[in-house]
Amino acid sequence: MSKDSAVVLDINEKPNPFMWITLSFQHLFAMFGATILVPFLVGLDPAVALVSSGLGTIAFLLITRGQVPAYLGSSFAFIVPLIAAQAVGGPGGAMVGSFLAGLVYGIVALIIKAAGHKWILNILPPVVVGPVIIVIGLGLANVAVSMAMNNPQEEYSTLYFSAALVTLAATIIASVFFKGFFSLIPILIGIVTGYLYSLMIGIVNFQQVIEADFLKVPDFVIPFVNYTPAFSWQIAFLMVPVAVVTISEHIGHQMVLSNVTNRDFIKKPGLHKSILGDGAATMIAALLGGPPNTTYGENIGVLAITRVYSIYILAGAAVFAVFFGFIGTISALISSIPTPVMGGVSILLFGIIASSGLRMMVEHKVDLGDKRNLIISSVILVIGIGGAILRISESFELHGMALAAIIGIALNLILPGRPKVQDSILITKNDNDNSAA
Repeated sequence: MSKDSAVVLDINEKPNPFMWITLSFQHLFAMFGATILVPFLVGLDPAVALVSSGLGTIAFLLITRGQVPAYLGSSFAFIVPLIAAQAVGGPGGAMVGSFLAGLVYGIVALIIKAAGHKWILNILPPVVVGPVIIVIGLGLANVAVSMAMNNPQEEYSTLYFSAALVTLAATIIASVFFKGFFSLIPILIGIVTGYLYSLMIGIVNFQQVIEADFLKVPDFVIPFVNYTPAFSWQIAFLMVPVAVVTISEHIGHQMVLSNVTNRDFIKKPGLHKSILGDGAATMIAALLGGPPNTTYGENIGVLAITRVYSIYILAGAAVFAVFFGFIGTISALISSIPTPVMGGVSILLFGIIASSGLRMMVEHKVDLGDKRNLIISSVILVIGIGGAILRISESFELHGMALAAIIGIALNLILPGRPKVQDSILITKNDNDNSAA
């Protein structure tokens, strides 16, 4: 059966009301766990993340003229840079850095519109992007394990660790054994299971949920209201280089989407428009106090399984996300999730991120027997995971992943033997590989 004949609803087809609501909720559940986990880890309000992801998705759909069915949620690549930026300039400084990262998307979009997309493959081959993605996952390993093992006093607790292990086990079981819709929301299933177990062992403070107002304005962090924006080179160099990784992730998602829907989104509406939409979503999040956004593989998986590509359903999920962000009971419930529950989920998620970088290198047949490839990947891994810092002055530093990405790009451009530019990062996947990684 061809893809066209298997389509239930095409991109611009309107669903009936029941399908609209039901499938919009399915997309909401698919992105929910990961989207609230990022602000939870970096100390931002998960309700703001829900609102900014919804508004960012709507902006993306408008900028791409309703031609690219995608949902945008919190980006894991920015977790460490956000924490570091907050340490330097507080929440306001982190939001300035996020806005600058979104601005980079806009600049890249303009260049792609003028010069085409192949130039970006020169600076972002798999031998650079793969190790940097590994750094994103493994660089967060200590965070996940500490969250899983420690009590609120930052001391080891077997009781708290048991909650993390139950959460991890439930997430793994849902990922491996569940089918259909439930296979798309293993993170949410793991969190719910861990939360129920935590209630049983008495480590949940439910009082804030009882006292919460049903309607509540999220804790937005708005420029000129909560802080006065100020440019900082240190924050810029913490946040901006990460856009290199997330742009390459965006390109990969566009290719998977193209194969799922039997269209070429790189040509129409054009890679420049989808990248611009992604950047606009990140800038909207920065203006509200949410984490940077990125297209979500989880929702691509929903599209592939349901064969419902209607942008109206994605827009519906975005509207629900904004609505839920203003429900105080939901915000309080999210805030009451014990740290070890999120730690248990993070163990798997951060490992999957690292493994996806390894998978990219394997799929693109990066030969580590080649000294050039071995040197580039090795340097990126050690500098990134080791947390190296290049301090030029008191106000200018390059940290960990950002430094690793820049050095990796430089090595790729400088070292001899660079292969000819191919569309290697834009994999044309086979029909049997149309699931989101």
